[in-house]
Amino acid sequence: MQISSVNDVKIYNLSHGKSLPEWLSDRKKRQLQKKDADIQHRIELIQDFEMPTVCTSIQVSRDGQFILAAGTYKPRIRCYDTYQLSLKFERCLDSDVVAFDILSDDYSKLVFLHCDRYVVFHSQHGHYYKTRIPKFGRDFSYHYPSCDLYFVGTSSEVFRLNLEQGRFLNSLQTDAVENNVCDINPIHHLFATGTSEGRVECWDPRVRNRVGMLDCALSSLTEGTEVQGLPSISALKFNGSLTMAVGTSTGQVLLYDLRSSHPLLVKDHFYNLPIKSLNFHDQLDLVVSADSKIIKIWNKDSGKVFSSIQPQTNINDVCIYPHSGMLFTANEDPKMNTFYIPALGPAPRWCSFLDNLTEELEESPESTVYDDYKFVTRKDLENLGLSHLVGSSLLRAYMHGFFMDIRLYHKVKSMANPFAYEEYRKDKIRQKIEESRTQRVQVKKLPKVNKELALKLMEEGDDEAVLASRKKKGKALPSILGDDRFKVMFENPDYQVDEQSEEFRLLNPIVSKVGQKRKKKLRLLAQQAAASQQVAEDEDEPEGRASSDEESSDDDKSWVEEVREQRRLLRQEDRDRRRQERKEADRNTVLLEREQNGGQNTSNMAERKKTSQPQFYQIKPGEEFRSFNDMARKQKLQKVSLEERLKLEEHSGTSNMADTAVGSKQLTFTLKKSEQQRKQQQAEREHYEERKKLRRSAGHLSSGRGRGRGGGRGRGRH
Repeated sequence: MQISSVNDVKIYNLSHGKSLPEWLSDRKKRQLQKKDADIQHRIELIQDFEMPTVCTSIQVSRDGQFILAAGTYKPRIRCYDTYQLSLKFERCLDSDVVAFDILSDDYSKLVFLHCDRYVVFHSQHGHYYKTRIPKFGRDFSYHYPSCDLYFVGTSSEVFRLNLEQGRFLNSLQTDAVENNVCDINPIHHLFATGTSEGRVECWDPRVRNRVGMLDCALSSLTEGTEVQGLPSISALKFNGSLTMAVGTSTGQVLLYDLRSSHPLLVKDHFYNLPIKSLNFHDQLDLVVSADSKIIKIWNKDSGKVFSSIQPQTNINDVCIYPHSGMLFTANEDPKMNTFYIPALGPAPRWCSFLDNLTEELEESPESTVYDDYKFVTRKDLENLGLSHLVGSSLLRAYMHGFFMDIRLYHKVKSMANPFAYEEYRKDKIRQKIEESRTQRVQVKKLPKVNKELALKLMEEGDDEAVLASRKKKGKALPSILGDDRFKVMFENPDYQVDEQSEEFRLLNPIVSKVGQKRKKKLRLLAQQAAASQQVAEDEDEPEGRASSDEESSDDDKSWVEEVREQRRLLRQEDRDRRRQERKEADRNTVLLEREQNGGQNTSNMAERKKTSQPQFYQIKPGEEFRSFNDMARKQKLQKVSLEERLKLEEHSGTSNMADTAVGSKQLTFTLKKSEQQRKQQQAEREHYEERKKLRRSAGHLSSGRGRGRGGGRGRGRH
């Protein structure tokens, strides 16, 4: 027996435990009961309460004495006598049972609807009669006042078979393509059928006319419902004269008052699975709805959950024993489950000892064993995405965390990280390989960024580690490679050291010499540490110091010379670069002058100014392109003083600023002229062009006269 509690409602699973095979001898069974604790604690309420493979449907007779169950394989019906707590009879059938009903108060009159369209009648002694309906059936209901059987199935018609006359009557024509379920109200005998289009049609058997229609498909859609298709009707049940429960294929249960077309309450199972069974518990005004995963018990007025049962196997049918707290389930498993809920009602008369047993269990509480629970903290719940379950019955608060069912934990863990086992297996294999590699030569992996710097730091770290290991109390300083603050320098390509930059070339001799001095110092300290272990006193220590001082002075001279050499190389590269820029500027200047001269010799100068296409000119073979005027001008600029050269550059609008310090940069820019200055220069240029056109040449005048004062002026001829 297994005990569970949901919403502080205790549920006793009387079928929990191992089942012994039939072929086992009584002696062997007694031996197993002595050894196995699970077999000792199990309760076999009804002997052989199981099917060979699967149980499809289960019902209780109206007198409460017999329990009938249909299952497979092979297709069969089993009847259990509750007074004897054992199997009464078993009958094998020709095909699987789709639905069956008990027409009498006991097992003497049974009707079976088979999957091959046959309708089979059984009496107390066995098979009685067999007939066939035109279409494949899915459900049927019995109308007691007229002795009519109403069959629904893969057809728009509802077939009527009168058992008193023994013949088929006129069918009821519905507007549906197919009908899934049907039911008859036990008080006013209203017949209702649920269609595959999500409608419920109600018919009056007295006049054989349709009296109403409900569209349950649209009413079942709530705010949080995900629509994946048109919901069809999968379950239907009347309660009293005015209440009707409708189950849909998308997992919603709708409660209707027959006087209204809108549902009173919509209850969602949130599994998106078809509702298999609907039952009412009149004593507590509860509804028992079941899909293939879970059985939910909830209040029919408020919809508040009373309790729930989740078996380990899928559910096919649910049956409540009348006026008690016991219910049976038909599962996709050989064993049929029996649940007892004392909060729903007392135990049946034939198993009244269950009340005494449950009372003793409640009076003598045992220490709680948490073998089937997992302790999780709030951080674990956030990682698993179960923080919304805090405060629910699935989590039991304890100390700084919660206890949750180990099955739920494993299920959520596998969904959150489905490859956890593969990762764990790979980590274990990696650890084994690394342990086997400890005897081999260790190869240090260099990072992708700044490999040279990392290699140098590794070498320096090895030297410091060797030195620290030779000292008694010395400790090696932490390396930059192992510091998280500098790990980005070896991962991000933006931190790559550019060895061709001017700053690096000027500073590299200093850094390299410092590194060499550091290596020499480490080597010297290592030698001194090794010598101090062998010799107590060293008499040649002052001479060694003098030699080290001389070496340091030589090193200072060498790195100064290297810095000077790098400066000289940088200046030479700068001059070469400037010379190349001047050549490019000279070439562009000559091309521009040729374009302007060619434009003045033509009459359509204005049109050429408008065109923005470049002009190309052909150079004759053997002719070398040079700009003599510009070269002469630059030679003159080199001879003038710095003040005059700066004035000329300022007048031309180009200025150069240079600095010769370490890390210097050269900046070349053009001064931007204002709009007024540009207009003034344009006006002067136009005035100059106008005067140039109006100017007359004075070359024909003779210049042979004397240049004396007043010579040739004011002298007239008399």
